[in-house]
Amino acid sequence: MSNIPLWKLNNGIEIPSVGYGVFKVKDGDEVYTSVLEALKAGYRLIDTAAIYGNEEGVGRALKDSGIPREEIFLTTKLWNSDQGYESAFRAFEVSLEKLGTDYVDLYLVHWPGKDKYVESYKALEKLLQEKKVRAIGVCNFHIHHLEKLLAETKIIPAINQIELHPLMNQKAIRDYCRDRGIQVEAWGPLMQGKEDLAAPVLVALSEKYGKSPAQIILRWHFQNGVLAIPKSVTPSRIKENISIFDFELSEEDMAEIDGMNQNKRLSADPDTMMNGFE
Repeated sequence: MSNIPLWKLNNGIEIPSVGYGVFKVKDGDEVYTSVLEALKAGYRLIDTAAIYGNEEGVGRALKDSGIPREEIFLTTKLWNSDQGYESAFRAFEVSLEKLGTDYVDLYLVHWPGKDKYVESYKALEKLLQEKKVRAIGVCNFHIHHLEKLLAETKIIPAINQIELHPLMNQKAIRDYCRDRGIQVEAWGPLMQGKEDLAAPVLVALSEKYGKSPAQIILRWHFQNGVLAIPKSVTPSRIKENISIFDFELSEEDMAEIDGMNQNKRLSADPDTMMNGFE
């Protein structure tokens, strides 16, 4: 059984408060083995996307894990080139087939793109109505994207998955989403390995709590009410990344990590990212 606490989304369903992401994990043996390892370690939220190209391997691992499908919270995403009302349905069916399941727990619009995210989201609303998904949401939406979406659609997103880490803590968007009942989910929660985890603040806190810098950061996310989806293909780190529930950061130490913020984006800006990854 998993010991990861569950949080309730705005439509009443529960989601694990930490998940396992498979961005840049190769389809085939790598993603298959990694997802099995994550499930064995206790993860029950698996986050993939059409553009990752590994939905088939994820689906195969879920099936072979022996864990009942209803105990796993599965997320996938609508890619930019598939945006549009009718094309979103087609893309969803392709994802279902690759994943080998008849529903997903969470379906997300991957990026706002230029001008089709409202009609794409309306397709997600219909999928929710048809019970092909249990929750719907968005990724990489700025406040202005959310404002337009909320004005033109009926269902408030359950999730906004965004780049969020100590160097870009996204406080304004976090506050906006919290006030509207939208759960914030962090991708790249450990700075994607692009930044050194040996920052003095993190090293000092690591020594103080007897935890790794990664565990310190993931605990910071958890205490901020942010759902993090760290990615690793190393079994020891997969386990380490959910061993964060036996300690608590003090308010002062939380503030120390807050103070690392530089509004430093390590990936694409949603306002300029239209077609592919930078």
